[in-house]
Amino acid sequence: MKEAVDAAKKSDVIVAVVGESQSMSGESSSRSDIDIPESQKNMLKELSKLGKPMVIVLFNGRPLTLTWEDKHANAILDVWAPGTEAGNAIADVLFGDYNPAGKLTATFPRSVGQIPIYYNHKNTGRPYKGGPSKFRSNYLDISNDPLYPFGYGLSYTTFNYSAVSVSKTKLKGNETLKATVTVTNTGKYAGEEVVQLYISDPVASISRSVKELKGYQKISLQPGASKQVSFTITPEQLKFYNTQLKYDWEAGEFVVEIGTNSADTHNASVWWAK
Repeated sequence: MKEAVDAAKKSDVIVAVVGESQSMSGESSSRSDIDIPESQKNMLKELSKLGKPMVIVLFNGRPLTLTWEDKHANAILDVWAPGTEAGNAIADVLFGDYNPAGKLTATFPRSVGQIPIYYNHKNTGRPYKGGPSKFRSNYLDISNDPLYPFGYGLSYTTFNYSAVSVSKTKLKGNETLKATVTVTNTGKYAGEEVVQLYISDPVASISRSVKELKGYQKISLQPGASKQVSFTITPEQLKFYNTQLKYDWEAGEFVVEIGTNSADTHNASVWWAK
């Protein structure tokens, strides 16, 4: 601890490499507490007292609960369990030689009590929003929302999304729907963005997920540049296995969502008849 703090006192920026060792995840390696190990967290708390910019490089084999780290670190670079070129790759990102564009393929909870947590869960019998607090499907002590939702990821630049425009609001049979957004690089650096398409089916013969990832596109934009991103949607993307185990779709309302992650989207509704 003292060695780490003394080194940080001589530095302009703190780069703290923490997380799980290889043996802490994988077969027969479950954990009841998915915080960063206590000794490492104590070190981070001491380092944060120095008041210097702190970047966490996180090694992990599973989503972790990072509420303290999210509040106190200036940035978190999640490198998971990297390979032999990890050092070069991490250095390229830390020094700005590469602008990261990765997105999370798992949901990071605020608390272990939220587990299981995932973006495509089913609707509950009680709504999360609205109504008396005792009759909502919510926690009393934390938000229902994850700390980092599925599809989340930052870079050295920022992106703005326009509203979703659709080619039609009423369709029938095997017609094709085109959904479009305009993405603008609103930051100072060139960067890549993974534009994500989600579709939800609010009313169906069986309980459906609140939304499902149905497509994505990776684009590259210079600072200030904009690009239209379009997705082509057909009834094939509306199908699910019904009670007869038939892979089919049903007529009704569908909500098309496009955004930077599963929680931060713009949407448009369409009606699709058989």
